[in-house]
Amino acid sequence: MNRIQRYIFCGGMAAYLTSLFGLTGIIWITQALREFDLLTTKGQSFWVFFGITGLGIPILFMVIAPIALFIAVIYVLNRLNGDSELVILNAAGFSPVNLLKPFAILAVIVALMVASLTLVIMPWSFDVQRDLVTRARADFLTRVIEPGQFLPLTDGFLFHYRERGPSGELLGIFMQDRRDTGHVAVYLAEVGRTVDVNGQNFLILEKGSVQRQDDSNADAAIVTFDRYGIDLAQFTPNNGKKPFVPRERSTAELYHANAQDPDIAPLIGRIRAEYHDRFINPLFAIAFALIGFAALGQPRTTRQGRGSAIIGAIIVMVVVRLSGAAASTMMLRQSVAVYLAYFIPTFTILLALAYIFRLRIGGFFAVKGRAGAVA
Repeated sequence: MNRIQRYIFCGGMAAYLTSLFGLTGIIWITQALREFDLLTTKGQSFWVFFGITGLGIPILFMVIAPIALFIAVIYVLNRLNGDSELVILNAAGFSPVNLLKPFAILAVIVALMVASLTLVIMPWSFDVQRDLVTRARADFLTRVIEPGQFLPLTDGFLFHYRERGPSGELLGIFMQDRRDTGHVAVYLAEVGRTVDVNGQNFLILEKGSVQRQDDSNADAAIVTFDRYGIDLAQFTPNNGKKPFVPRERSTAELYHANAQDPDIAPLIGRIRAEYHDRFINPLFAIAFALIGFAALGQPRTTRQGRGSAIIGAIIVMVVVRLSGAAASTMMLRQSVAVYLAYFIPTFTILLALAYIFRLRIGGFFAVKGRAGAVA
C-alpha cells in the first residue's frame, strides 16, 4: 500500500475497532447483568462471574464484527467525501481499485477473524462455559446453602444438612430423590464433602444409608455404606450426560457426526445449519464492506446529498443479513437450502463489485454494440 492507502486503512481500522468494542461492550454489559446473581446470591467470585459472562464475548464479536466493519467503511468514506478528499483523489487519477484496496484488506482481516471465531474459538468458549456453570452449581451446593434449609436442587431432588464442620464438610445430610416417580430414594449420611475427580465434581457421603422404594414393591430396600459418591453434574439438564449441542462441538465433530446415531439423528438439521454457518459468516464481512463502499465510494459534491446513499446501504445490508438468517433457518429442514445460504453473500459480493466498477451487463453490451457499429 502507498501512503494514501495506509492513511485510509489506518482510519478504517480505528473506526472498526471503536465500533466493534463499543457495540460489544454495551451488549455484553446488558447480558452480564442477567448473571449478576452469581455474585449476589450464589456466592461466586468476580473471576467466576467474569469467566462465565466473558466466554460469551466470542459470539458477540462474530455477530457484531461485520456490522462494525460496515459502520467503519461508511464513516471513513463519508469523512473523506465531506473533506473533499475523494474529489481530490479522483481528480488526481486515483482509480477505484486503488481506493478499494485498503478497505478490501481490512475486510479480509475481519473475515479471517470471524472465521477463527466461528470455526475454533466460539465452540471452545461454549464448552468451557458449560463446565464453569456446572462448577458454579457445585460450589452453590457446598458454600452457599445455609444449614437447616430444605432446598430443591432440581425438580424432585431435595437437599438438607444440619451444620457445617470445622473443615468445611457438611454434617447431618438428608437427600430425597423423587425425580423418577416410580422410584424414590432417601439418602442419609453423617458427613459429606465435595471432591474434584478429573474435572468432575462429586459429593462424597460417609457413614450413611440409602433407602429405596419402588411402586412395584411395598417393602423399602435399605443399604448402608461407608462411602458413597454422587455426581453433581446430574443436577444440570440431561441428567449429567453431556448432550450433543452443535454450537459446543468442534467443526471436525460436526463434519464427522454420525447421522445413524439415535442421539444425533434428531439434531441433523441443527448440525447441518451450524456447520455451514461457520463457513458462511465470514463472507458477510466482505459483503457488508463492499455494500458500504458501493454506496459512498464515488466522490460527490457538497450539493449532492449522501444521506440517501447511507440509508440505502443500511437497507441493503439489513435485507442481506435477514435473508442469510432465513436461509440458515431453512437449512434446519431442507438440505438444498445450503446452496441458497452460500449464494446470498456470494451474489451480494459480486453484485457490489459490479456496481463499484460499473460492469452492468446492459451497459457492457451497449458499448460492444456501438463499437461494432463504428467498425
